[in-house]
Amino acid sequence: MMPPHESAFEWLAAALLVVVAFVSGWLLGSRGRRTNPGQPVANAARAQPREPTRASSLTQASSTAPSVPAAKAEDPLRPDRATLGRYRIERALGRGSMGTVYLGHDPQIGRAVAIKTMALSREFEGSELVEARARFFREAEMAGRLQHRDIVTIFDASEDQGLAFITMEYVNGHDLLRHTLPGELLPVPQVLRTLARVALALAHAHTQGVVHRDVKPANVMIDPATDAVKVTDFGIASITDACRTRTGLVLGTPSFMSPEQLAGRRADGRSDLYSLGVMLFQLLTGALPHRSDSMAQLLYLIANETAPDVRTLRPELPEALANVVALALEKRPEVRYADGRQMADDLLAVAQALDAHPPETGVPQAPESARFEATVGFVRTDPRHNAGH
Repeated sequence: MMPPHESAFEWLAAALLVVVAFVSGWLLGSRGRRTNPGQPVANAARAQPREPTRASSLTQASSTAPSVPAAKAEDPLRPDRATLGRYRIERALGRGSMGTVYLGHDPQIGRAVAIKTMALSREFEGSELVEARARFFREAEMAGRLQHRDIVTIFDASEDQGLAFITMEYVNGHDLLRHTLPGELLPVPQVLRTLARVALALAHAHTQGVVHRDVKPANVMIDPATDAVKVTDFGIASITDACRTRTGLVLGTPSFMSPEQLAGRRADGRSDLYSLGVMLFQLLTGALPHRSDSMAQLLYLIANETAPDVRTLRPELPEALANVVALALEKRPEVRYADGRQMADDLLAVAQALDAHPPETGVPQAPESARFEATVGFVRTDPRHNAGH
């Protein structure tokens, strides 16, 4: 056995070693801090990336914001930036998956404009970035040729310090998204007339070879005070599609995408009309035709399951309207509406019938309503499509 005095000596030696190590570490730390006397200790926390300040005005400077490359920042515009190209930035209007929409001012002609940015360098690099930039300007040029009262006019497409942007008509009012909530539904005739105008706007774009690819309530603006209806974001969805293809992911909700679009097949005008059918269903009922907590299950339902009859949620709706919704939501493009004008005609016919014979509130109508069949000549055996399209 070890003598008691030797055990005590070893314990004391170990304790001294711990004290020396602690003091040495403290001295080294102090020396490191003294080598940069002007740098506060808080810089350690500042080295961690932080979310950029979301100020209501883009001209508001932020001295505490970290220096982050524009391509990696959440907001591609620096908080202290007041212009984009020749346009003066007023404030942010909204944010999307690939950029931000700003209210701007064009000093050359003194008018308000909407500016939508696309942070291409954040999504692409190398040759893919070159292709995305070329596609951006190509699609913007095609969309800029669309001249229709119900399509937002595009004025300019440009790039400033690596940030691509589209300048377009600024529209007062709000989008249709708020009217998809159960307590905020619009009167049925107003829904039908509004979407008939959207269908005609899409028909015009399709004749010009432009497919929207992202028809949904958030991309339709209305202003009840001026009876304005404006379809927005033509020329934008193709860039999102390119990003989706590159990553192999579905960006955002696929609820408004047609089965062929989800399958990666070529999408034409009939795909837009399917999306319009989903909009119609949602604006009438406050619900989507296909719903699931599982993304995989939702994709399966869209691709394979027939959409429910709209009257299962609103029994008072006429059969003619249920037929319009069903035809727009056909899985096979060759059976679906092939032209927005056809869909618009059917929507307006049902709206006129409703004006002449409004359904009694709270009283379900029979599926085979004689008064609607007398005023609406739509029958299910008339496919309203061009199978050779």
